[in-house]
Amino acid sequence: MARRFGRAGHPVAIVSRSDTRHERYLAHLAADGTTAIALVADVLAAEQQAAVLARVVERLGPIEVLYFGPAGMAPSDFPVPIDQITGESALRALAVVPRAVDAVASVLPGMIARDSGVILLPTGLSAVRPMPPLGNLALAAAALRTYAVTLHAALAGTGVYAGSLVIGGGIRGGDIFEAMAGHRVEGLAGSGLDEHRLAAVSLDPHEIADRAWRMATARDRAELVFSVLD
Repeated sequence: MARRFGRAGHPVAIVSRSDTRHERYLAHLAADGTTAIALVADVLAAEQQAAVLARVVERLGPIEVLYFGPAGMAPSDFPVPIDQITGESALRALAVVPRAVDAVASVLPGMIARDSGVILLPTGLSAVRPMPPLGNLALAAAALRTYAVTLHAALAGTGVYAGSLVIGGGIRGGDIFEAMAGHRVEGLAGSGLDEHRLAAVSLDPHEIADRAWRMATARDRAELVFSVLD
């Protein structure tokens, strides 16, 4: 996403919970000719999110495009099957929703005042398709999707666009996909499911970014669905 919108002329601010990969990210963006900065913050912590968004504005100016897609692989982030969830596990998964709302609330007034802006909220396939093993994560996915498409309707006729990206599958090169691929290939030797087969049923991040860019430019739909199951 950063590289696709950067190629369109937007300066880019990347926010991560650590700076482990920032040097590589910035090198890729510089090679594309994109002005970019990288900042460390946990955007699921309200105070850190507010502070980092303020730093972005201070260094690059008003935020014109917001892509809010935090994810994690800690055990606490793993899904709890729908027939095993509790109120506590549901609240843990839903914690991403108020932070998404906070991020939007931070940028939306300025976008409306400028009559220009893009808000993209990615979520998972369980938002639109029953996937019982994803359980508590499905609740959060559905909430984020509903928020995005309802915001899209509310902003119709303005210069601000909001949309949902429903991503159903491992994104090639991403941490979650790489972890899944490594585990499955190691455990399924001789099954015919190798690295090439896994790549064939994964999602191309460049295609997702390019289609998201076109959707945000055309503004003719509220969401895009990417699914390895279709």
